[in-house]
Amino acid sequence: MKLLVAALESELVAFSEPLEGFDRLVTGPGKLKATYGLTRALDASTYDEIVVVGTAGALDPDLAAGVYEIDVAFQHDVRDEEGVAGQHVSMPPRMILGQGTMTIATGDSFIDDADAVIGIRALGGQLVDMESYAYAWVATQFGVPIRIWKAVSDRAQDDANTTWNEAVTACSHQLRDRIRDEFSV
Repeated sequence: MKLLVAALESELVAFSEPLEGFDRLVTGPGKLKATYGLTRALDASTYDEIVVVGTAGALDPDLAAGVYEIDVAFQHDVRDEEGVAGQHVSMPPRMILGQGTMTIATGDSFIDDADAVIGIRALGGQLVDMESYAYAWVATQFGVPIRIWKAVSDRAQDDANTTWNEAVTACSHQLRDRIRDEFSV
């Protein structure tokens, strides 16, 4: 059995029918809710694989719209004891998934500011979200393989929140198509 995970119900609007071989989990937005929700699910049941779907802001203006598989996740909103951005005091600096081609920067605030984008891009982020690092870390703690697919919903610039609200349904359909193609469900 696989576990299909999203932060928000709206990211699963195109997943109205149950998927054969998948349980479904909506954790809520942000690193703490993602950690709590996924930990509770993995404490309660055993899964062969976790498949995360959701939206992300594109930090690179040349990055095309579409669905991307995440290879690396890091926290952009932390600093270590020496003040190094993107490095946590006690957590791994990067979660390496070993799958896709994208690096996602995770933090607990919705990014819609050009200056924030510049700072996060300097750390190596190509996409930005609020949960991927947490999901990857929890999956590693439980020894469960994880794949993370993110659909580009906005450009993480001014008015990104408005753009996200308009784009989330289209992103959900793109993600559903990807799941259908990958798992024939």
